[in-house]
Formats: sequence, structure tokens, C-alpha cells
Amino acid sequence: MSEGGGIIDALPQAKAEHYAQFVEDYEHIRVAEGRGSYRDDFYLSLPYRDVSGRNSEQWRIRARTFSYLMKRVLAPVLLPNALILDLGAGNCWMSFRLANAGYRPVAVDLRSNSYDGLGAAVHFQEHLPKLFPRFRAELAHLPFQSEQFAAAIFNASFHYAEDAVAALAEAMRCLKSGGYLVICDTPWYASDESGFDMVQERRRNFMEKHGTASASLESIEFLTDERLQTFEEQLAIRWTVHSPSYGLRWAMRPYLARVRNRRQPARFRIFVARKEPA
Repeated sequence: MSEGGGIIDALPQAKAEHYAQFVEDYEHIRVAEGRGSYRDDFYLSLPYRDVSGRNSEQWRIRARTFSYLMKRVLAPVLLPNALILDLGAGNCWMSFRLANAGYRPVAVDLRSNSYDGLGAAVHFQEHLPKLFPRFRAELAHLPFQSEQFAAAIFNASFHYAEDAVAALAEAMRCLKSGGYLVICDTPWYASDESGFDMVQERRRNFMEKHGTASASLESIEFLTDERLQTFEEQLAIRWTVHSPSYGLRWAMRPYLARVRNRRQPARFRIFVARKEPA
């Protein structure tokens, strides 16, 4: 591993080459969509407010999820100072919020740029006694010893995993006995058909708007109950499902889609599994 700008690079050269096209396409789209900024207030306001105004509705959903996560999932089971893995941390807004809440986050992501990757954490530096550790690494190969963390959270990131079972197994390896595995803000669909339709729509949309379908890697993309059951069977875990409220308009979307004969829209739930003692 090497260090640069406060970020530990734990991605082997061969893996960096493997992900290079995906990272290039993804960063291109993120910039075009206004996902980052060079202003402190943009990052310090997340997830509760998008000061750019470009993705406010999406951040409204993320804020609801995060508030529920903190109050209903983490607070009842984690002690202050608990060590938490933020998997797919992006610009590290969640790690910042976790640190402010008294936890000890460790941020992991493939991207280290200062606009929307791990490097953007510098915007939080003056607002914390000490900036949390940041690692450039892939979800299926984490640079940590086993049984260190009280929780591992895939925050709007699990759908990017190429090998979903490997990513979950690796997160579980890093958890202490009794630790919690959490997936939040990954699209859930009632059927594979709706999920695959979404993927094709998104790729067409990206190609029209950005000149790339952002499809250089085959990732899981979405969840279904069948997939979640498969994970339970392969990893010997049991999911607890939480359903945050996103308001009446959001709740009506599946019914309106059925009336209009459109594919079912994504829903967002929080899935939690406990690592049982051996």
C-alpha cells in the first residue's frame, strides 16, 4: 500500500487497470450531473440540503434514509466510538456525519479525486478534531484484518459490486462477532424484469446525455427479494428489512406506474444482517 494526500491506496495496479474505464466513465457522468463541488458548504450540507439545487430530490431521499439509519438502526445497537466501515464512501459525507455523531468511520472507495471522491473529505477537515482514515480499495478485497468493525455500511454503493456475494462476505469478514452489515439506498424491485428494464433505460439515457453507457463493468445494479434470499443461503445470514418513509407522493409511485402501464419504479429499503457468534 502507498499513501498520498492522506489516502491509503490499497488497490493493486492490475485492479486499478481493471477499473480504469469504469472510473473514467463514472467520474465524467458525476461531473456532468453536478454531483460535486469545490465549495465547503456543498459538502457540509449533505445529505440534508443540496446547495447546487441540481439533485435536490435525490438528496431528499438520501436524507430520509440516513436519518432513519442513525436513529432506528445504528443508535439502538452501537456504542459511542464504534468503528464503522463506510463502503463506497464517495465524497465521504456519511463518514463525516458518523464522526460528528461520535463514531469512528473508515471510508473506502475506488475513487480518490477531490471533486467527488475520497479527496473531497478535505472539506470536512476543519470541522473534525481529526479526519477519518480513507482507503482506495475494492469492495471484494478490503485491506483490513478480520473482526475489527462494529458495522459495515454499503451506502448507495452495493449495486456497483461486480460479485455481490464476495463483497458481502468480505464485509462480514471484517465485522466483529455481533457486528452489523447494512445495505441502504440500493434500488429494490419486485421482479428482475423491472430491474433489467431500469438498467437498459439508464444506459440509453447516459449514452444520449453523456456519450457513454457507463457499462464497462457488469455489476449487480439492483436487489430483489430472490437475490436477498440467495445471499442469506450462501452466507448463512438473516436480513431484517426496514422501510423508511419518503412521503405520500413517493409511496404512490408503484400504483401510478401500474395505472399508466409502466415498469415498476425502484424502492429503497434498509437491509440489516447481524454477524452471529461462531
